[in-house]
Amino acid sequence: MVKVKICGITNWADAKAAVEAGANLLGFNFYRKSPRYIAPRSAARIIRRLPKTIRAVGVFVNETEPAILETARRAGLDELQLHGDESPELVERLSAEFPVIKAMRVRGSLPASQLRRFSKADAVLLDGFDAKQYGGTGTTFDWRLVRRAGLRTKIFLAGGLTVENVQEAITVSKPYAVDVCSGVETRPGKKDLRRMRSFLQAAKSPTKTTVALTGKRSSKAKAERRG
Repeated sequence: MVKVKICGITNWADAKAAVEAGANLLGFNFYRKSPRYIAPRSAARIIRRLPKTIRAVGVFVNETEPAILETARRAGLDELQLHGDESPELVERLSAEFPVIKAMRVRGSLPASQLRRFSKADAVLLDGFDAKQYGGTGTTFDWRLVRRAGLRTKIFLAGGLTVENVQEAITVSKPYAVDVCSGVETRPGKKDLRRMRSFLQAAKSPTKTTVALTGKRSSKAKAERRG
């Protein structure tokens, strides 16, 4: 079953609703220019309350390596998502400490050579291209490109996904996970709970998995999971 990442989480109410609806990963945006920016301390308060089964992903855009690692440790992240123009070398260094999702904005084609440059990433996130913004724009791309590329790495499909098109997107591209942000919002940083639940149900159809909010995660538990 495809996994679902709800990105742009800024408050506990939305995080709790996403988990109860069946989300597998939650994204926290640490890019200061984003309308969905959340401070590491605020993210940490939310992440500490999440079930151990939920992966907390930190989104960074062209940030320095020391700053990424400091934020990741302060917030208690499980994974890093690099959504800017980061180098393969930075991805490789960071992947020694955290699983890294490298985001790529797609327009017109999906060059295999570009994907091979980031072979050290744990997964690749494919997003619609926008010249002015790094993600969260609601821009789609040709999902058929994913299947045609014959990629062997884990693919997160993003960009303009909504309740209305997510099933088609999954059928066409067969991703490891889908990532939604603006498609389930009332405004940047505030989720529409009805659309979020409907999106998760559609993405996980015909069966919908709901994760119970039981147990609080501790630093020790998180360290044991990373092993």
